[in-house]
Amino acid sequence: MSESSAEAVTTAATAATAAVASAAVPGNWRRATGVAGLAIGVLATGAAAGVAIERMTVGRGMRMKARLALDSAGPYGALRGTPCKAYADDGTELYYEVDDLDPDPATTPARRRRLFGRKSPTPVTVVFSHGYCLNQDSWHFQRAALRGVVRTVHWDQRSHGRSARGAAQVERGEPVTIEQLGRDLKAVIDAAVPDGPIVLVGHSMGGMTVMALADQYPELVRERVLGVALVGTSSGRLGEVNFGLPVAGVNAVRRILPGVLKALGQRADLVEKGRRATADLFAGVVKRYSFASRDVDPAVTRFAERMIESTPIDVVAEYYPAFNDHDKTEALAHFADLPVLVLAGVQDLVTPSEHSEAIAGLLPGAELVLVPDAGHLVMLEHPEVVTDRLADLLTRAGAVPAGATVKGYGSTSDTARPG
Repeated sequence: MSESSAEAVTTAATAATAAVASAAVPGNWRRATGVAGLAIGVLATGAAAGVAIERMTVGRGMRMKARLALDSAGPYGALRGTPCKAYADDGTELYYEVDDLDPDPATTPARRRRLFGRKSPTPVTVVFSHGYCLNQDSWHFQRAALRGVVRTVHWDQRSHGRSARGAAQVERGEPVTIEQLGRDLKAVIDAAVPDGPIVLVGHSMGGMTVMALADQYPELVRERVLGVALVGTSSGRLGEVNFGLPVAGVNAVRRILPGVLKALGQRADLVEKGRRATADLFAGVVKRYSFASRDVDPAVTRFAERMIESTPIDVVAEYYPAFNDHDKTEALAHFADLPVLVLAGVQDLVTPSEHSEAIAGLLPGAELVLVPDAGHLVMLEHPEVVTDRLADLLTRAGAVPAGATVKGYGSTSDTARPG
């Protein structure tokens, strides 16, 4: 980031603090939301960010038309499976979808059901967990590629996507914790995969959720998990991430962020209006903190914006403190004897690749893949790389036969390389 951009971040952070302070006076919320809207872009990506100034030189009407065109034409996020519901230990309704295996045309249904008088083995199920301010559709490319090849489960974390708002948060004001997300994942597994082998895949917060599951249910990992993929995630020390900012910018953001979040979360209705009013600035923030390469499909960029835009500010606010408290380094030991894929974008500013390197360092048998020219949403930015390495993990774990063809989608590659 340039020096001028860094100054802009510090200025924006200071302005956001002032806006929140002024909002304490009745009638000032409308003036505050303009600045707050910019802050939301920062919060929604889990990072402080500079504004993409070049977007200011393009006509607003032209940008709006382009967004509408991409919304109507982009196929991303359109994949749907069998809808189902699970319930967390606090009663929160968790939405998930199942993509089942294609039936084998060479085998009759009766023969599929029984083998020498016994039920045929339960197929492997791959369970995908998404990240902060995203939803299950963030795995669009990988889901499309694996359809019919292996049974998959895609779920929305509490208060995200089609899942209900966290009951403990709404009814009792309890903070969200990564431990709670681990229990939520267990509830989804109990409902969607009550028996049989599992492969766990998690991106960012989803990877932390997988670690929390292992920490609380080590017997599940020991008895049923065949492999694990941790994409763009961290086992702890997120409070030290600088988001690509100089020290002054990072300190300013860390100083004001808790107060900004608390205040904005209390007036979500007005803040959302300010967020929409600053959509162009928000889009620049999303692009910078989601992607690193210059040639990302604009429809994919817009797809990422839509997912993040759909996360209400009060949800952003209630989740944020959980990341500073997250530390699941010791839980990684439960994956030591499993095939593990650790993958990250080299230019990830949200969960830097050094965190993935640290995870791999504690799992000597893991495959570490660092993707050049890739940011935080590496599975959307370079889907062919993520799909290829995930297919290889599934082969090593025995979830798919060696040489199985994994379908492509859009610009993805079409074949898995067996290990």
